[in-house]
Amino acid sequence: MLRSFFAKEEGQGLVEYALILVLIAVVVIGALTLLGGNISALFDSLAGTIQP
Repeated sequence: MLRSFFAKEEGQGLVEYALILVLIAVVVIGALTLLGGNISALFDSLAGTIQP
């Protein structure tokens, strides 16, 4: 009975996909946090050059 309990892998794929999505979300949030100021400054300078 104990052996059959540990042999079941029914939700393993779903958990793996969830972990991959969480890892991607953490990387994206980290990148946006680190580069957010630079991106904002870039858009500000672009807006300044576009406006007459």
